[in-house]
Amino acid sequence: MRFGPTCLIVATLAAGSALAQTAPAAATATTAPEGCGSFKEFVTTACPLTWHGITIFGTYDVGIGWVSHGLPVSPYNYEGESLVNRNANESRFLIAPNNLAQTGLGIKGKEEVLDGWYVVFNASTGINPQSGQLANASATNIANNGLPRGSYSEAIDGARAGQPFNDEFYGGASSDSLGTLTVGRQRALGTDAMLAYDPAGGSYAFSYIGYNGTMAGGGDTENSRWDDATKYRVAYGPVHFGAMYKFADGSGGCYSATAGWSATTCTPEEAHNTAYGVDFGGEYDHFSADIVYQHYNQAISVLNPLLGAQSPTQAYQNTVNSINTNQIAGTNLISPANTLYGIVTDNNALLVALKYTWDPLKFFAGYEHIHQTNPSNPLGVGASDQGGYFLSGVEDNNLDSPKIVQIWWTGVKYAFDPKTDITAAWYHQLQNDFRLPSTCSATAGFRSSCAGTLNEMSLYLDHHFTKRVDVFAGVSYSDVSGGLGIAIPHGPGVPYYHNNNLAPVIGGRFTF
Repeated sequence: MRFGPTCLIVATLAAGSALAQTAPAAATATTAPEGCGSFKEFVTTACPLTWHGITIFGTYDVGIGWVSHGLPVSPYNYEGESLVNRNANESRFLIAPNNLAQTGLGIKGKEEVLDGWYVVFNASTGINPQSGQLANASATNIANNGLPRGSYSEAIDGARAGQPFNDEFYGGASSDSLGTLTVGRQRALGTDAMLAYDPAGGSYAFSYIGYNGTMAGGGDTENSRWDDATKYRVAYGPVHFGAMYKFADGSGGCYSATAGWSATTCTPEEAHNTAYGVDFGGEYDHFSADIVYQHYNQAISVLNPLLGAQSPTQAYQNTVNSINTNQIAGTNLISPANTLYGIVTDNNALLVALKYTWDPLKFFAGYEHIHQTNPSNPLGVGASDQGGYFLSGVEDNNLDSPKIVQIWWTGVKYAFDPKTDITAAWYHQLQNDFRLPSTCSATAGFRSSCAGTLNEMSLYLDHHFTKRVDVFAGVSYSDVSGGLGIAIPHGPGVPYYHNNNLAPVIGGRFTF
């Protein structure tokens, strides 16, 4: 990762060290738990693998599933195939890892340096257990570049793009009374809230908002984690507060406002992909709530290669120049090979989430309103994306009007006994028409920029044999309608192969 101006001190703190999952209420430091005293204690309890304040942690999650409409599995990344997919076609059985949690490893540290003051540092990464490769959503799209639609394997967008620490990589300081300040690659405030208020806990197999990441990223799943970010959390009694700021990084690519521009006439652009967010929350009796606001400039959404724009054999990339839609006329700015095609927007998102415990039940509910517009500072061809990848195709003018995405969810978790939970959840997404009205009609041919809905319902059982080993079984069903059931964002609409998916799965998880 690249370090911004305030990240220099963290390079020293975080070198060779790491991080754990952060939830909104965990704003102040506490004394680190003691490590395991024996192998028996490790097997039978939840004791951490801690030595002198440094803890190694990880998860391995694998199962067997069936989907009514699926795709061949990609070796680069796997988040399951439970959610309806635009290119999924035939039913299939799958070796299905990463169901309740992402398989991965990490190391975190917390060392007291003064009375009540600690140095904290974390690094964690996701792994595709089927191939042993680092989780890499970008590579799943590149693998399909230039292929016909019927030959695609599973392709997704996401923040994990093959980075050595594709989850988090940060360090900082923590005080028992003043809170925690960290700098580096970190989960967005929306991601923290999603993990805390999703009834399925961010599960890929049973949660739309866990699998998709749109909500966590405030509009785009790549923004569920922010590079070069400063994050502060503090709690006073039942109330907690969080704030986060992301510094600009990477390259803005090459841009020109002149028709017929070429590689020799465009001007290099500076990156302006700053972001900021705040979180207010609290707990009272059995009730907890959080309100999160996030703003992200130049958010990137990588498109599935169905557009046909990514052909490694072209002389130059078949794309248009940012807002004025002028076609590239010269030789390629960067090689089309190993590159991506992205839509760029400025995003604002407001999230409200609630949780209530009434033993043996826990009730969850939430809502997010996402407002997306064309970027005020366009990116150009050759702009950098997550994980060191570059965009050889860029659209900064994708929206004729603001795109409004609304997401609701609710669910309940029932503690059947001290070791067994049963969870039911429902997720609903609604988008507006954000193209010219004339394009959203039966005669004009619907597009993915037209209004539409997505629903997912899930039910699963999770039984813990020990604190570290659990097994699960469940099913999810999802469907799309309207514009959300169209496979490409512009041109005549191409429907999903199938607008629904049924996905039962069984499996097990080991955590340490």
